[in-house]
Amino acid sequence: MTRHPASALLSAALEAAEHGWHVIPLRPCDKRPALHGEDACPGLRDCAGGHRKWEDRATTDPDRIRRAWADVPFNVGIATGPSGLVVVDLDMPKHKNVSADTPCGVTTFQALCERAGQAVPATHTVRTASGGVHLYFTTPPGVRLANSVGRLGKLIDTRAWGGYVVSAGSRTAAGVYTVTDPTVPVPLPDWLYALLAPRKTAVAAAPATASLRASRYAEAALRAELTSVQAAPEGERNVTLLAAARALGRFVAWGDLPRVGVEEALQSAGEAAGLSERQCRTTIRSALNWSIARNGLRRTA
Repeated sequence: MTRHPASALLSAALEAAEHGWHVIPLRPCDKRPALHGEDACPGLRDCAGGHRKWEDRATTDPDRIRRAWADVPFNVGIATGPSGLVVVDLDMPKHKNVSADTPCGVTTFQALCERAGQAVPATHTVRTASGGVHLYFTTPPGVRLANSVGRLGKLIDTRAWGGYVVSAGSRTAAGVYTVTDPTVPVPLPDWLYALLAPRKTAVAAAPATASLRASRYAEAALRAELTSVQAAPEGERNVTLLAAARALGRFVAWGDLPRVGVEEALQSAGEAAGLSERQCRTTIRSALNWSIARNGLRRTA
């Protein structure tokens, strides 16, 4: 197998950094990080004060990138969390003897979008070496999402904090990673965020959802948003409440959730998180008004 020259991969790393994406070197013709592990840490340079994991060492500094890729054709990894990205990974079936009509990640995701009443998002897209697809999205402000495996469906994973993806321009034994849509990554759609938001059991506001008559997706979105609000750390509570109300406003606009019930549930969740009654009420009202007006126009267009 022919390796890409170091200069081509250096260009790919610098291009990713120009987008504000933090990169790490991956082993040549491989998807594994080329950085040392904790057991082999020399305690020098980045690790002079103690071992730093690959996510902490990911960089956008062009000088560091040039030094790292100067002589060795490292593949390029993008640390999604520090880069403010959520990448939806639509994989191919792994078994060689699967039939031609076996669903892959792309078809499963298309079906998910159809069930949610949404178009497949148009955003920055990379074709993987195996024939899969990476869809790049930016994360909502103040939100810290983790990786997921199969949460959206079979052969659909997501990479956020704690994860990385192989950048376009890299090569493995299966082929080359190539950009198929150079569009700038768009914000993660509200309905996808609702399905990926952190889930916790026994949230105090959950009983408020029992009487709401809604579609399965609207109910799931409501539960996820209430959990997200209650779990928000100090300093991020109001922005999380704002994002939750905006996300749920589309379901109100479409008649899937009643506004009064959504307001009551969000109010309870916000107060349980430590926000004042007045702050919750103001944030929820303005966010719902904005979202309902915006999504109501889309539905009637």
